[in-house]
Amino acid sequence: MTPLRLVFMGTPDFAVPSLAALIEAGHQVVCAYSQPPRPAGRGQQVQKSPVHRFAEDRGIPVRTPKSLRNAEAQAEFAELQADAAVVAAYGLILPQPILDAPRLGCVNVHGSLLPRWRGAAPIQRSILAGDAETGITIMQMDIGLDTGAMLSKEAVAITPATTASSLHDELAALGARMIVPALEGLAAGTLTAVPQPEDGVTYAAKLTREDGRLDWSQPAAYVERQVRALTPWPGCWFDAANGERIKVLAAEPAAGTGTPGTLLDDRLTVACADGAVRLTRVQRPGKAPVDGAAFLRGFALAVGQPVSAPESANSVTD
Repeated sequence: MTPLRLVFMGTPDFAVPSLAALIEAGHQVVCAYSQPPRPAGRGQQVQKSPVHRFAEDRGIPVRTPKSLRNAEAQAEFAELQADAAVVAAYGLILPQPILDAPRLGCVNVHGSLLPRWRGAAPIQRSILAGDAETGITIMQMDIGLDTGAMLSKEAVAITPATTASSLHDELAALGARMIVPALEGLAAGTLTAVPQPEDGVTYAAKLTREDGRLDWSQPAAYVERQVRALTPWPGCWFDAANGERIKVLAAEPAAGTGTPGTLLDDRLTVACADGAVRLTRVQRPGKAPVDGAAFLRGFALAVGQPVSAPESANSVTD
């Protein structure tokens, strides 16, 4: 088919494979939009986003407006005369003039099977909820929050071993494979967008650090999913009785029962409301990550004692 004139709008690592796929397919990416450079990392040095760096490396002009709501930004976008804009985890709301500017509209690579998990954190929320599957939806964008008609969708399984990191990479690769034929079908008129069903809508609220607080009064299955879903961001943790905030980097289901929050053995198995979890990788402040047994060898905590300070036992909603 005739190469399309495209604008790409994305920010994190998730979006990079889709941009690479469009370039490799021979489409003309005339401009990339990304979030402005921000402080990041331990040194809080100002860094360009992954999409920003990838686009610049390939000679694609990059724009980083803080907003697209002003007339000047909208006029600059329209002047690009794009056939379509491809959007993947961009992070800014697209007002109607932006949505209307490209000839074929704006097409979104979304990390869920819409209408389930509209919103900011679909990958993490799908694992946290115990979903059996998720996937990618290629969607024709409208003014709503992930409410546009669907061009294509494809599912992937969520297994007991699925983590946020592994699912992120799988869905990023799947989105890259799906976006090229979806665009080509849209341009050729052979692919018709289908409205989302009204039933089954859920919202993937933005994550906060508090979402990572482990609550032993939840079932063990939920706590274990929490660690898989929220590592590395926002990270899971509990406040120990000595005031240290202990990061939990990995956990697994374990046999055992007891008062929720109590230590059950010398391998850092903790009782939950229903069953127990073994914390297999933890980290004290300023220390290297260690396994649960090594953690206990350097920490004054005996079997039968609570692992958390009483004030840290706030409820985590399911």
